[in-house]
Amino acid sequence: MITRRQIVAGLVAWPTVRASAAPASTTAADRERFVARAIEMRRLAVARGDQAFGAVVVKDGKIVGEGASAVNTGPDPTAHGEVQAIRDAARRLGTPQLTGSELYTTFRPCPMCETAAYWAGIGRIYHGEAITDAGAPRSPRC
Repeated sequence: MITRRQIVAGLVAWPTVRASAAPASTTAADRERFVARAIEMRRLAVARGDQAFGAVVVKDGKIVGEGASAVNTGPDPTAHGEVQAIRDAARRLGTPQLTGSELYTTFRPCPMCETAAYWAGIGRIYHGEAITDAGAPRSPRC
C-alpha cells in the first residue's frame, strides 16, 4: 500500500490511472500562447503579493479558466494557481467535469493540484516556460 508520506517525499510514483493524448488541434504555437497567459497569471499573483504561480485551463483551443495564486493574500490555503484556474473553468462552464481540457501552469503542480486536475477530468498537464508535457493527471490510490 502506498502511503501519502511516500508520495509527498517522492519515494514512489503515483500510478497512472488513465492516459490521454493532447488534442490534435493543439499546436506548439497554441501551447506557447497558453503558457504565456499562465505566466501573466503568475505576474498578477506576484503583483498582489502572493506566491509566483499561475495557471490556465484550456478546452477546445480556448482559455476557459484562469488562476493566480491567492494562498498568502486570502484565507484559503488551497488557493493555488492551478486550483484557482480549475475553479474558474468549472464556474464558467457550469460543470465540475472538465473532460477534454488541458491545464497549463508555470510550474509542475503539487500533489494537491494534480489530484484536483485528475478529479476534474483534465486530460493533460503542461508546465513551465519550456512547456513540459507532464501527461495525464494522476491521483494517489484512496
